[in-house]
Amino acid sequence: MYNKVVMDHFRNPRNVGVIDDASGQGEVGNPLCGDMMTIYLKVDDDRISDIKFQTFGCGSAIAVSSMLTEIAMGKTIEEAKNITNKDVAKALEGLPKNKLHCSNLGADALQLAIQDYEDRKAGKVRPRESRSEAHEHSHGEQCYCPYCDIELEESTEFCEACQHSLTEEH
Repeated sequence: MYNKVVMDHFRNPRNVGVIDDASGQGEVGNPLCGDMMTIYLKVDDDRISDIKFQTFGCGSAIAVSSMLTEIAMGKTIEEAKNITNKDVAKALEGLPKNKLHCSNLGADALQLAIQDYEDRKAGKVRPRESRSEAHEHSHGEQCYCPYCDIELEESTEFCEACQHSLTEEH
């Protein structure tokens, strides 16, 4: 059972969205088997001036993403590097044991976004991993979105449910 804090962040998530000109971006998870989180950072004078997230997953994953953004907002990069999964779970006043992995995903996504920011700042260009989900009809002959697993028509190019472009075969 979820506590009131988790339910509040699930029902009223803070900082949902995308930062188009993000200073750093971190993505974790697997769209074929579960939760996906993307954290976007805007950094000014080495301080997180804006942070947004997109999460597709369970209520815990959404609550973790929301709380994580609340914790990280306004922190310096060095302060944000010290945010752990335990910090997020504690701020949420606990998560069910079978959902603690969600707090790991949130902290991991933040650390990847910070690493991306630092790499960009240093002029390092790391290749973005491209999606490699195979076009499979794992549910019979019907196509499904590789991001949210909703049933789609074969020719669909954009998933309305999760707002992902499907310009490659789905």
